Amino acid sequence: MRVSNRTRTLAAVAGGIAASGVAVAAIGLVSGVALSVYFARKIVTPPGRADSALRVLAVGESTIVLSSAAESRAPGRFSLWFADESGLARIGPVVSQGAQWVARELIEIEKGVPKPGDNARTSGWFYLTPAGLGLHFDEIVIHTELGPAPAWLIPAANPSATWAIHIHGRGVQRPETVRALGEFYDAGVTSIAVSYRNDREAPSSPDGRYGLGSTEYRDVDAAISFALASGAERVILMGWSMGGATALQTLVRSKNRAKILGLVLDSPVIAWGPTMDLHGDLNHIPSRVQRGAQAVLSSEQSQFLVGTAQPLDIAQMNFVDRADELDRPILLMHSEDDGYVPVGPSRELAAARPDIVTYEEFDTAGHTRLWNYDSERWLLAIRNWLATVLSDDVAAAE
Repeated sequence: MRVSNRTRTLAAVAGGIAASGVAVAAIGLVSGVALSVYFARKIVTPPGRADSALRVLAVGESTIVLSSAAESRAPGRFSLWFADESGLARIGPVVSQGAQWVARELIEIEKGVPKPGDNARTSGWFYLTPAGLGLHFDEIVIHTELGPAPAWLIPAANPSATWAIHIHGRGVQRPETVRALGEFYDAGVTSIAVSYRNDREAPSSPDGRYGLGSTEYRDVDAAISFALASGAERVILMGWSMGGATALQTLVRSKNRAKILGLVLDSPVIAWGPTMDLHGDLNHIPSRVQRGAQAVLSSEQSQFLVGTAQPLDIAQMNFVDRADELDRPILLMHSEDDGYVPVGPSRELAAARPDIVTYEEFDTAGHTRLWNYDSERWLLAIRNWLATVLSDDVAAAE
């Protein structure tokens, strides 16, 4: 009987997973591996457009009524995409609600006209460009190893020799980072908001897969080189979600790491294993399959199945375990109810390295929506951290 290459690969991966202690007998070894491969592919494949699960029920002069759901009831202020994302509004706090509906303040409509029946979704992005904060910016290009990647350059009011690189998260783009730009601007820090491989703005990698920070950091490193060539003497990295994982990878792997002054991390992936576990649990995936997916991603034998150009060592992406390698000040902000990236590893890193980590934990802010929930506290945390780090840097130079 002839055995296909695919079958041989599945068998090899199954053997590797079984050797790791993953029991898949209940659903059959090969089918269990196939499910692990599917889960692994979902983790590294860039997602499509987010679901618009809400409905617009009514629109008034200063309020908008949405169908009731966790995202429409969430405290804070958000953007609201509606009508298949052809329209955009900004909404404020909940003003009243019933069992099936939620009325929120309607701050402004940027484009389109919301109508009853429109599908909708909220977003943590509140501004689409730095102009939303009244900041001048230039469209620039960062020359990465994959080609030109668009970026925004936001010169500071009274520029210092310290610049910042802002790194968005998985499945989104540069607008995610805008909420922080004002604090850096006021502190005299010129900012670059970057795009990176596979984010639908920068060039795609040949495999079209995320490296979970282990490949994306090279595009960030290119941005650091641009900053240094443009007059910066040191840089701060600010990363959101997977952008936080990318910032950490940049810190330990960059050829420019000596120029990195510190990190600001919002809802970061500190360890990919627990993050994958959370999503497995949310999707009712058996724990043995979750562990199998991590083994699949890490195995050289399974790259044909996953579609990645190289294995991703999930164990090496745990910065709680690698805490002793970190040697720069870090501002770490996370919400205890984050349903996308678990807060546990952030707490553990803060406990392991209180000498360098300033930790701010929020309660009901969700994932990367800390600014939306309590912008005053969030901005103050960045402002105070920047003041300390920049003053320490000046003192060290004297």
